[in-house]
Amino acid sequence: MNALVRALGFGLAGLAQAASIAAPWNGQPQWWLQLLSLAALVWLLDGLRNADGRAGAWRCGAFQGWIFTTTWLCGTFWWLFISMHTYGGLPAPLAAIAVFALSAALALYYVVACGLYVAFAPSSPVGSAAFFAALWTLAELVRGSWFTGFPWGAGGYAHVDGPLAVYAPWIGVYGIGAISAAIAALVAIALRRARSRPVAINAGLALILLCVPALLGAIRGTPVDDAARSHGQLRIALLQGNIPQDEKFIPGGGIATALRWYGEQLHTAAAPLVITPETALPLLPSQLPPGYLEAIAARYASGNQAAIVGLPLGDRNGYSNAVVGFRPGESQTYRYEKHHLVPFGEFIPGLFRWFTEMMNIPLGDFNSGGLAQAPFAWQGQRIAPNICYEDLFGDEIGANFRNEADAPTILLNVSNIAWFGDSIAIDQHLAISRMRALEFQRPMVRATNTGATAVIDHRGRVTHELPRLTRGVLEAEVEGRTGITPYAFWVSRFRLWPLWALALVVVAATLLAQRGRRVQTAAVIG
Repeated sequence: MNALVRALGFGLAGLAQAASIAAPWNGQPQWWLQLLSLAALVWLLDGLRNADGRAGAWRCGAFQGWIFTTTWLCGTFWWLFISMHTYGGLPAPLAAIAVFALSAALALYYVVACGLYVAFAPSSPVGSAAFFAALWTLAELVRGSWFTGFPWGAGGYAHVDGPLAVYAPWIGVYGIGAISAAIAALVAIALRRARSRPVAINAGLALILLCVPALLGAIRGTPVDDAARSHGQLRIALLQGNIPQDEKFIPGGGIATALRWYGEQLHTAAAPLVITPETALPLLPSQLPPGYLEAIAARYASGNQAAIVGLPLGDRNGYSNAVVGFRPGESQTYRYEKHHLVPFGEFIPGLFRWFTEMMNIPLGDFNSGGLAQAPFAWQGQRIAPNICYEDLFGDEIGANFRNEADAPTILLNVSNIAWFGDSIAIDQHLAISRMRALEFQRPMVRATNTGATAVIDHRGRVTHELPRLTRGVLEAEVEGRTGITPYAFWVSRFRLWPLWALALVVVAATLLAQRGRRVQTAAVIG
């Protein structure tokens, strides 16, 4: 019975972790819930560690960690079920199994972290907290990078509105996740080991990590405000077509609607820059009606307006998910081709083609664009596009910031989240974009098919947003920014390796120290 109750506790804590990224009741990140969830996990794991050294405690910790993480990840991206079943035609049981299998597989990284914590956590509360934070960070980094990476729902995103957000321009979302793990562990261990002398120190350190950045933020805004200098205003128009996903690729249905509506808006918009969502034109250039793309190019060939349009490029022998840019005085259009492709959606991993063939989704093997492609320069601004879930990978966006003179002044995300219906995925993706704005101190503008079409300022605040699942045009002034944040400086040169190295050093040092103590203890007993 105790094991069942403990497993239930791990599962509930995992659901709380999922809800913290974007709460089901209002769609907003809940930083306090993320800390509470991780604290509950550490409290339960630490209880196993202190279970009189019973044999197999680390196995129990690993299994319970698997329950926590599988529940967390299922609760985070359950909406994959919608794309596979509702729009892909996969039978509901198989779609549910697929979501569970993906979550359970990704949870294995955290299984190792939880098992190692139970087996090797030191007696020092501060040492234990640092050990847990390092292990947790490594698990997050592995999930975000191995096998192309799928870091959706990383814990740091829950803090985009919290006191720890002030760390974003310094250490990014994974650094925030590490600090939140350390705070949660310090609190949990203080409660679990309430009779030990360092409890007050433990609690004090947690409060310092949590409250000092909040105090600095209240006094000075963000620590790098001086680095983010204004670079002038640009008025933009963001188009949201709201083409239903089950009609999007139907000739005479969604295709005809998209070509008509986006064509009208591109020809009548008055803003200096007009932007459509990802694959707003859902056909290759050769498949478009004769003269369609040429008419758009002619519309923006002169005057003081430009446009960025989402459509696939290439031919049936090879194509890419891309945006093209039209501006006056240029014979050749700008193009950005998506670099980080979606597994199963834009390329099919080996041995899984049988699975994708069971679904009625226009899948294929897209070509990948290069890293750090040139931004779209217009009216003094440098606009760096990213497509769909590319904005999950801050280190790849950071590759554009190596040289300040060429660094983007505005970030742009174009997406089509209609694959996931009217689900929490929209809110989660908005939080991800807000974190990128905080890390680089750049505005992020978002043009999407169904939402969230929005403008985010350089402090991660949503200043303008269209109602979701409606057809409309969002016009707004965007203030470009220059300057390089500390995060942009190091991530543009070293990617995420500094965080990998620091976490690995902490874990290795702890394991070596614990091994040394056990050898000494065995010698004394002998």
